[in-house]
Amino acid sequence: MGKIIAIANQKGGVGKTTTTINLSASLAAEGRRVLIIDADPQANATSGYGIDPRTMTSSIYECLVDGYPLDGSQVPTCVENLDLIGSRIDLAGAELELVSKPNRERVLANLLQPIRDKYDYILIDCSPSLGLITVNALTAADSVIIPVQAEYFALEGISKLLNTIRIIKSRLNPQLEIEGFLLTMYDARLRLANQIYEELKGHFADMVFDTVIPRNIRLSEAPSHGLPVLLYDPDSRGATSHILLAKEILARHKAKKQR
Repeated sequence: MGKIIAIANQKGGVGKTTTTINLSASLAAEGRRVLIIDADPQANATSGYGIDPRTMTSSIYECLVDGYPLDGSQVPTCVENLDLIGSRIDLAGAELELVSKPNRERVLANLLQPIRDKYDYILIDCSPSLGLITVNALTAADSVIIPVQAEYFALEGISKLLNTIRIIKSRLNPQLEIEGFLLTMYDARLRLANQIYEELKGHFADMVFDTVIPRNIRLSEAPSHGLPVLLYDPDSRGATSHILLAKEILARHKAKKQR
């Protein structure tokens, strides 16, 4: 059964979509079958793989609102073993349309059940909000990765997100765990970046990934070419750091199974 991981932080610009695009490619490169669900109306994970939302027969919007099955809505990407269920701007209106649905927080969880055996990992790219679609993602997920930007306001809002996770864990999804905090846009030359890493480690200890994602121009350029950085420039620091992250996650999961 596939492991479902939400990539979430209500703070914008922290690297959620970059993490989703490149971690999924790295997991696929490690031989895992991976599915991305783009649950952000901005559809950046969709365009980041060079997929035009207008060419998709259905998107996550039709699945959530109209009950389309996820299996059949996915499209292949340029990476072997990696599929994507894309997003459209229509998703911005889905919050209102979901409000009247029964078990509205579990719509995505129910949709995922028939498809999760087809994949080893399902990564959900969440929007920068704590709205109903993000609640759906966290209710459906086994765990959540929280990207944290290595800048001054990095820890702002984390307590609100953690409180949301606690509420969802107590009321909707008792199995939900924090997969880890991921420091992004890291520049080792800056004292502030190192201070934030130490502060994260001090607060959250082993929940902070050892791997950090550096500031890297190739990482920023890759989405404009519709490619993950692993295909755009496999020797860049952006590519190697995401491969290390994938290996760290796989090692953690292997260790957990052996306990």
